[in-house]
Amino acid sequence: MSNIFRTLLIIMVMAATVTVANGQKKLDQQVVTDLQKTPKYAFVLTTERHFKGVLSMYDLLIENGVVIEDYEIVVKGKVVTQLVKNSELEAFFQKYKGKVKVSVCSVAMEKLGVAEDTLFEGLDVTPTASVRMLQLQANGYNTLTY
Repeated sequence: MSNIFRTLLIIMVMAATVTVANGQKKLDQQVVTDLQKTPKYAFVLTTERHFKGVLSMYDLLIENGVVIEDYEIVVKGKVVTQLVKNSELEAFFQKYKGKVKVSVCSVAMEKLGVAEDTLFEGLDVTPTASVRMLQLQANGYNTLTY
């Protein structure tokens, strides 16, 4: 009997670990209903981890039936140096090209020495991340800062 209990406990721990490691998969129906009220999303971020995370959140929302009208990532800071041709982030972004808009802060590009012609295809340069986020907020976007 104790072997069965031990095996059951191990299976429960493994299942819980997989759920936590992979993040949330199913959104509550009330969350989906609430998110439908404002189907435009904008995020400002500065790290590779958040760039990948926000793109993965796009998948989560779509998989749960959330209608997305516009989805924009505004990038500033050091991650701008990773948005260049033949980079890991270019390969990661391919799945989202044409679905997710990415605006790159020209001030960050200038400070970090990133030329516009070195950015991978599908990115838009914006004068400043802060002004772009204010513009998106003025146009009714749900916004988050990472």
